Amino acid sequence: RQASPYKMENSTEVVFFVLSAYGDIGNLKYLYFSIMLLWYISICATNTILVVVIYVDRGLHEPMYLLLCHLFMNEISTSMSLYPLLLSQMFSDTHEVTLPWCFLQMFCIYTCSCVELCSLTAMAYDRYVCICYPLHYNVIMSNKRVGKIILLVWIYSFTSYMFSFSFVIPLTFCGNVIDKVFCDQQLVIKLACSVSALTSISDLFFAFISVVIPFCFISVSYVKILLVCLKGSKESKQKVLTTCTPQIVSLSNIFVGGIFYYVESRFDGAYAPDGVHIISSIYLQILQPMITPFMYGFYLPKIRQSCKRLLFNRK
Repeated sequence: RQASPYKMENSTEVVFFVLSAYGDIGNLKYLYFSIMLLWYISICATNTILVVVIYVDRGLHEPMYLLLCHLFMNEISTSMSLYPLLLSQMFSDTHEVTLPWCFLQMFCIYTCSCVELCSLTAMAYDRYVCICYPLHYNVIMSNKRVGKIILLVWIYSFTSYMFSFSFVIPLTFCGNVIDKVFCDQQLVIKLACSVSALTSISDLFFAFISVVIPFCFISVSYVKILLVCLKGSKESKQKVLTTCTPQIVSLSNIFVGGIFYYVESRFDGAYAPDGVHIISSIYLQILQPMITPFMYGFYLPKIRQSCKRLLFNRK
């Protein structure tokens, strides 16, 4: 990858960032655009179908499915924060993004990512209550309480990222080249002329409360579920496996994507092939919104039956 002509020697007013990870894709941009557009349409279509199915079928108005509906809606929001800009940049010669749009994309991507992990935490808690306290499940996890949990997830995610984001907005920049296909906060901070200790601490604080805390709660929930499962019958173990497999697969994918993100954000990827560099930088935004509807939606028998009944008029 050639060095960008947009490097700056001294502090100056930066009015745009350059997303340099696209490289020079030439006529392949039409092929990449078609693939990404079809993928984006597929993500929106599959998640929207499941949202509509859960909304229309009153038999699915239960805590677990309401949480799933919220997760599907968040996958649509996450995709909307990435794909429109990515698709438009494929036909750009300069790959420039103004500061307001860059900051807006950062805000949407990071907030929705935090919402995703917090939603998975809420779903792990739901499964914990269902399996460990089945007789009290309807009292503990009422639809009204689920609504409060979803509201709390958004408030927690919004305020968590706003704290970190508030330290990024005032920064002045001595460079404007972001070696990714989207606006990444880690790389934006690296372009700042000077970074205060509070900015670094706030970034670590957001990572802790948006990733570490949810993973701790999820881990505790599944450890308790596993302990109950080991004491149960073969049928109960099969039920636990059916309901918990999607979350295990989803969390494993997020873990792999998190490793890719860490490596891409903190190490120089200039020597990696352009295709590998681009795919690894948006691994989670590409795969997770497509994995979610299939692992959480069509994987569950009750949702499959509802889809067949509502979409194909089959029982």
